[in-house]
Amino acid sequence: MKKMMMTALLAIVAITASAQKFALIDMEYILKNVPAYERANEQLNQVSLKWQAEVEAINTEAQTMYKNYQNEVVFLSQEQKAAKQEAIMKKEKEASELKKKYFGPEGELYKKREALMTPIQEEIYNAVKDISDLRGYSLVLDRSSDAGIIFGSPKIDISNEVLQKLGYGR
Repeated sequence: MKKMMMTALLAIVAITASAQKFALIDMEYILKNVPAYERANEQLNQVSLKWQAEVEAINTEAQTMYKNYQNEVVFLSQEQKAAKQEAIMKKEKEASELKKKYFGPEGELYKKREALMTPIQEEIYNAVKDISDLRGYSLVLDRSSDAGIIFGSPKIDISNEVLQKLGYGR
């Protein structure tokens, strides 16, 4: 199936290649050379570590409560057992909800990543678009993504030109 899709894509490219110009960029290379991206990544790592520590602290507290419960279980009445079990489950649920709040699909880390990365991505996109308009490129592919590019000539790689447009050129 993958070979068939690749063959179809290559056939489409071959048919249209004669009339259109293409370029490549290496997004990983570009991002490594944009200081704002490195700062944003560092910020995300810091906040992620802080939030992970909060979640782990509550999990540790739940584990301690459970160990204490196991040590005391023989001395507790049914009501006391039920109360301790409920407290442990409540603490575990608290840790789970906090983890979801911070690291879930729409969690705080996702929102923070969006807030920090979107302006950088838009700036790169605008630079690529400007260069494409100027040079008449119909398609710009990212060679660092898993797009199935087997070979791309360095002659059509505009990564350094994008960096120059962003003010980080060499």
